[in-house]
Amino acid sequence: MSTASPPAADAKATSSIYLPEPCIVRSVQKQTDHESLYELSLESGEELGHQPGQFVQVSIMGVGECPISICSSPTREGSFGLCVRRVGEVTNYIHQLVEGDVIGVRGPLGCGFPLDELHGKDMIVVAGGLGLAPARSLIQYIVDQRSRFGSFHLFYGAREPSELLFRHDLTRWRDNPDVDFHMTVDQADEQWRGKTGVVTTLFKGLPKLSPKNTAVVIIGPPVMFKFVVIEFLARGITQDSILCSLERRMKCGVGKCGHCQANNIYVCREGPVFRYGRLKAIREALA
Repeated sequence: MSTASPPAADAKATSSIYLPEPCIVRSVQKQTDHESLYELSLESGEELGHQPGQFVQVSIMGVGECPISICSSPTREGSFGLCVRRVGEVTNYIHQLVEGDVIGVRGPLGCGFPLDELHGKDMIVVAGGLGLAPARSLIQYIVDQRSRFGSFHLFYGAREPSELLFRHDLTRWRDNPDVDFHMTVDQADEQWRGKTGVVTTLFKGLPKLSPKNTAVVIIGPPVMFKFVVIEFLARGITQDSILCSLERRMKCGVGKCGHCQANNIYVCREGPVFRYGRLKAIREALA
């Protein structure tokens, strides 16, 4: 079973999941040498209607399309954010977009985080590298709906300081007394004054957890999952209280092409959010 309610896109009775909707680029903010943040809005004026953890298919006429995680919360109305890494033909074209350009978007797609189940829980979010982009949607939601959650611990690790994303957000989270925020980089440079080491080194200061009332969210490179999971299982968190978001070679977004298939799972339809208890038996899923 999936971890969330049916995708919001299915609720749009007048829309087709195969038909892109025109979206206007409202702003472009460079994040690193390889990533940029795009704020978009539907040309129709409607809200996207997504859940944290879902994604969209972005299409460039005459070039193609690619899946991109939504990196803003549905509580931030009027627009939605996409953080795009330049890695191929479609994303190269996206990186040429400027304010006012129009692109196509299909979605939202996939299953996001089970928000109703998470309400009232102590939350731990662990993000690594570009995984902070899809995590940002949930982080913003928790911050905006702070009274609906218990304690909130946020851990972020990047490979090096030049690869840190959403620097303005990092400052806000650090200064927010309602967010227990910790950040590290694997390799420091001469200017870096923060912590150095893999993200699991940040867990030493965690207070004693209440396993029955704690949910852990992990988003990042697959190599990170194993070590983060070990840490929280040792603290008594159950496998089904650990949620993992996968970014596995998704292409069509609707379970037709098979690129994202792991055994009998289509990540684009049944995920990208899964409980660790389901994934652990599927070696290919976390490879």
